[in-house]
Amino acid sequence: MNEQNWLADRFEENRSRLRAVAYRMLGSLSEADDAVQEAWLRLSRSEAGGIDNLAGWLTTVVAHICLDILRSRSSRQEEGLPGSTSGPGDTPGRGIDPEQEAVMADAVGVAVLVLLDRLAPAERLAFVLHDMFGLSFDEIGPIVGRSPVASRQLASRARRRVQGAEYSANSGLKRQRELTDAFLTAVRSGDIEGLVAVLDPEVVVRIDPAAAGGGAPREIRGAQNWARGAVAFARSVGGHYVEPALVDGTVGLVFAPHGKLQRVVRFTFAQDKIAQVEIIADPARL
Repeated sequence: MNEQNWLADRFEENRSRLRAVAYRMLGSLSEADDAVQEAWLRLSRSEAGGIDNLAGWLTTVVAHICLDILRSRSSRQEEGLPGSTSGPGDTPGRGIDPEQEAVMADAVGVAVLVLLDRLAPAERLAFVLHDMFGLSFDEIGPIVGRSPVASRQLASRARRRVQGAEYSANSGLKRQRELTDAFLTAVRSGDIEGLVAVLDPEVVVRIDPAAAGGGAPREIRGAQNWARGAVAFARSVGGHYVEPALVDGTVGLVFAPHGKLQRVVRFTFAQDKIAQVEIIADPARL
């Protein structure tokens, strides 16, 4: 067995754990897989013979990649809802299995993922690596660029925020339907204030490549940022074609003009608000 094959085998032994780390950091299976793949590329270009603890080295690399992604998210000022035409730089059909994504989300807990989204990148990384994967603060410190003591404080602050928020997903379909109906009524009538009222102020909206226009943002944060774009989009496509439907076990929306399904909106509900939104247009996922 040559060195590259040996290295590939060792990497595969760590893949599932690396994917779990990345998913808890990013909350997106496609981004988690991208982070893991980037870690493999960096490993294959490195002097692997000088790595004493391969599992620790890979965890550190994946954590750095995830931290860069989270910081990039935080630095973007994204407004507006993209249209329905895919741009030349988009990559629809990434091959992510929706059932697989649901299993991962169920294992982590949807409410936990919603909470983690509210943490600063360094807080999130320190909390996930220490509380979920047992890394020491001596290991975490260099990743976040802090001392072990400061890293411990980051994790403690994140833990207090997670425990203090008492975020729990609404389990009642009746209440989900009421919130969805209120959302739909506001969108159809152009009622920005009514729309903001049913959204979490820090709502996270993610749009898959097939639903995003060329150069348009793939992620939008904040109720005010998204509300006007959502109303404008509904007006452009005809809001009467949008109807409530069960999507993966919770109430969401479908956009099916003349009976042809073109788009699905999946909601995550928490604290009696719509806390996360996923807009799906990839034909394979639909």
